[in-house]
Amino acid sequence: MCTAATYKTRDFYFGRTLDYEFSYGEKVTITPRNFAFKFRHAGEIKKHYAIMGIAHIAQNYPLYYDAVNEKGLCMAGLNFVGNAHYTGLIKGKCNIAQFEFIPWILSQCATVQEAKRLISRMALVNTSFSENMPAAQLHWIISDQQSTITVESVNDGIKVYDNPVGVLTNNPTFPEQMLQLNNYMSLSTKSPENQFSKKLNLYPHSRGMGAIGLPGDLSSQSRFVRAAFVALNSISGDSEEESVGQLFHILGSVYQQRGCCEAANGEYEITIYTSCCNANRGIYYYTTYNNHQITAVDMSLENLDQKELICFDLIEEEQIRQQNSYS
Repeated sequence: MCTAATYKTRDFYFGRTLDYEFSYGEKVTITPRNFAFKFRHAGEIKKHYAIMGIAHIAQNYPLYYDAVNEKGLCMAGLNFVGNAHYTGLIKGKCNIAQFEFIPWILSQCATVQEAKRLISRMALVNTSFSENMPAAQLHWIISDQQSTITVESVNDGIKVYDNPVGVLTNNPTFPEQMLQLNNYMSLSTKSPENQFSKKLNLYPHSRGMGAIGLPGDLSSQSRFVRAAFVALNSISGDSEEESVGQLFHILGSVYQQRGCCEAANGEYEITIYTSCCNANRGIYYYTTYNNHQITAVDMSLENLDQKELICFDLIEEEQIRQQNSYS
């Protein structure tokens, strides 16, 4: 289960949590402009926009979980189990395997509008990466600094929805998630007024009571409501440090601690990593479950015209800054 969110100050920021019970050894991965993408049914792209994000590398291919390209277009895939449906090959369509969707879009598109045009001509097909890696059931959030969309491939085709909250979790479908926000219209950042009865002298006895009813459980629908409320009401300065920190705080509202969500007997879902990328500057920030210190990878510091993937292992060990010294 995962959550993605956007945030804008002076620059545009995009981030997500990856919540699961184990890791696939993912890395921060830069795909430079001249890395050849060989698509199963759509030919080869030898030169394209540079891409950076977190990916599992298999057979020298970056299976991206989330990424940003050098033009500032961002994209992430989130679990959509039970609702995702991919087709067989469709004549007259550009057939793209599920695992190719992120590189197909980010290698060619600079904006959400360009992504929409490309999606209108394609089919998401059920081609597996390998026998041991079947197509993952996902839906996607795609964002630039102007707009955000959600893309879902379901039984009756590919659906593209405008996403005005800039947030995505897992199930149910995106229209149903948005519909549920109507149940929380009374939530407020302000202290509540007594609407219960004029016959009673009711008053707020604590700060934060305007948000009573904000769901606190770990289900995807509740995380969607909570992340949307926090993201849409977030305020920070516009410096890089304040902006990055605020998006981590937004995503911290849906953080999963080991022991609270049992996925199988003795296995617990945790927030394996949390990411935040500055889409304008091409900087990818992350923390991991065991390392709360923010780590940054700057795409501009690498040679983006080479042909080979550039990978960085996630720093997993906790980094503690000792403020005083031992005498």
